[in-house]
Parts: sequence; structure tokens; C-alpha cells
Amino acid sequence: MKIDLPRYEKIWITFGIGTLAAFLIIIGVMAFTMDLHPPGDNRTIIPEAISITPPFDKPGLYPSGSRNYKAAIVAKTFTFLPTEMRIPAGSTVHFEVTSPDVVHGLMIPGTNVNMLVVPGRITQFTYTFKHKGNYYLICNEYCGSGHQLMASRLIVE
Repeated sequence: MKIDLPRYEKIWITFGIGTLAAFLIIIGVMAFTMDLHPPGDNRTIIPEAISITPPFDKPGLYPSGSRNYKAAIVAKTFTFLPTEMRIPAGSTVHFEVTSPDVVHGLMIPGTNVNMLVVPGRITQFTYTFKHKGNYYLICNEYCGSGHQLMASRLIVE
């Protein structure tokens, strides 16, 4: 069966099919030979059970190795828990953050730490604090009338 299409129509159809084939080949090569995949380690938590679910039942900073720490942070109603943490300079902190109420953000100015905190999800990020100083954890996602008060502090000594 022969379809009678104008010349430019055939060129555009061929270009579209070629582009789609190139896209699928690139995705296939990345997925199967380079082992690159979209993030699939989404961890969830029941928002109503955060206060009784470890580690968020006791928010805080816990050592997990030499100069490695795990920060379990709860973002809720215009506050971060814990409100203050201390680590030595050069330490790596693995943040795990969740929220029982609404969507919040967690940003540390001067670093690339910037997380979206969604109720029911555990957001993770790892960062090494090389320099001493006071680092403020602020909410960068409008969460209500007291949003501007939502902050915590990380002191690197």
C-alpha cells in the first residue's frame, strides 16, 4: 500500500521517527549498560504515626561513624525538630526529613542543601560541612501564617 504524502511531510515524519528512535536507544543504553535509573528509593511514612515511628519519634542528630551523622528532622507547624544541632567541622550529615502536616521546604543558605518535605514521605540528602559556622535551616516553601518563623540551627564547631 502506497501513501501519497507531500515531500516535506515525509521528511518531518522521518525526522520524528528518527528522533524517537534515538531517544529510546539513549535511554536503553543508560538504563542497561550504565545502570542509571530514576530515583526509586522513595521511603514513606504514615503522617499520623511520625511521633511514634523511629527515628522521628526522637528527632535529633546521631553519630553513624567517624565524622558521620544522621539527622532525623521533623518539619511541622512552623518549627523544625530538633531546633539546634552541633557537629565538628568536616563532618558529613545524612539528613532524613519528614512532615506530619503540610508541605515544607528545608534549605540551608550557603550550601546546596535544598529539600522538599512532603507529608508521608521521607526526604534524604547528604552534605559535608567543611567550614565552621552557624548554618540556619529555613523553610523555603510557604506553609502558613507562621512560615517566616520556621528555622533551626546547625552549629559547625
